[in-house]
Amino acid sequence: MTASRTGGRFSDVTDPAELLRAQGLQVTAQRIAVLRAVSAHPHATADAVADVARADIGSISRQSVYDALNTLVESGIVRRIQPAGSSARFETRVGDNHHHLICRDCGCVVDVDCAVGYTPCLTAHSDMGFAIDEAEVNYWGRCPACASQDARPTHESTIQR
Repeated sequence: MTASRTGGRFSDVTDPAELLRAQGLQVTAQRIAVLRAVSAHPHATADAVADVARADIGSISRQSVYDALNTLVESGIVRRIQPAGSSARFETRVGDNHHHLICRDCGCVVDVDCAVGYTPCLTAHSDMGFAIDEAEVNYWGRCPACASQDARPTHESTIQR
């Protein structure tokens, strides 16, 4: 992890400690483990991040994971997404206003780039006085693996929680 940003996102981070320092954050084993977990498992839930971080450093409380995630989100290192009907997901792809494809059947989440290449990539009919700087879009459907099965799509999501 390096502390450089490419296209508004942190890319190829080779040293999590350097990245934390670059954002003015104290370097802790918990933050490094959480950052590594999110980087290795994009769109993971906090529980999944906790499991990976625990495997990395041995012992870390769920509260420490939530605290680290909140700090990383507030500092802009990690992005939190909240698909309807799902637990929050976390990723290190930040600042480029990409969107997500979400499978209604298995809950997998995949990044999809903005078609116009700049933010926000949707134009509101009226901004109502807001200074809009981001648009978040979730596309719902069935992933190729689920679509190839002979299961009917349902309106209710069965996203992993």
